[in-house]
Amino acid sequence: MKMDDTMKIVGIDEAGRGPVIGPMVIVGILILSENDINRLDSLGVKDSKMLTPKKREELFSMIIKIIDDYKILIISPEEIDSRIIKHKTLNQLELEKMAEIINFLNPDKVYIDCPDINVKRFTRNIKPLIKNDKCEIIAEHDADKKYPIVSAASIIAKVKRDSIIQKMKQKFGDFGSGYPSDPKTKQFLIDFYVRKRTWPPIVRRTWETIKEIEVKFGNKQKKLDSYL
Repeated sequence: MKMDDTMKIVGIDEAGRGPVIGPMVIVGILILSENDINRLDSLGVKDSKMLTPKKREELFSMIIKIIDDYKILIISPEEIDSRIIKHKTLNQLELEKMAEIINFLNPDKVYIDCPDINVKRFTRNIKPLIKNDKCEIIAEHDADKKYPIVSAASIIAKVKRDSIIQKMKQKFGDFGSGYPSDPKTKQFLIDFYVRKRTWPPIVRRTWETIKEIEVKFGNKQKKLDSYL
């Protein structure tokens, strides 16, 4: 990644797109010098999913000292649900939030870990939302594996989201990973719904997992093992 001394470069990534519990966190980080890009690379930053929680915490502290600015957006389950109810896809929501980050940091070039399966469509749709029409947009799949600045953004997003999840568990109990495929998460959701007949604010109510539980356990007399 080459840049002029005066070029403002931003990397953007998210954490928590797929879970049924918890927020999605989108992060943009700003670097002003090529030397700082090299410093990020020398730290050994990589896709946050490839790092242990302890390593992510360590790198988080180092990254914050290197970058020149950053923007964190926390999208609550309620906001995610409201957009989907209005027939806006998760891709559209991410695109709008990423554009908000770009406009806040106002870079000359931005690297994005593209959330849309169609990179050209994503790039075409985000451009009209960017105030600086000279900003170069480089959206790619697996950008968090290719570019240190995006890897660093993914680490900050993951650490921030993990801290939020821990606070949620302290309040609501251990719900596992929060992903629909996690049996512990699924059991937590079933138990909560059977007891309360509603959902806590940490849950994304528009997720298919939630709809299935509501259908299967709408009658209090249904046995739990009929779903498991």
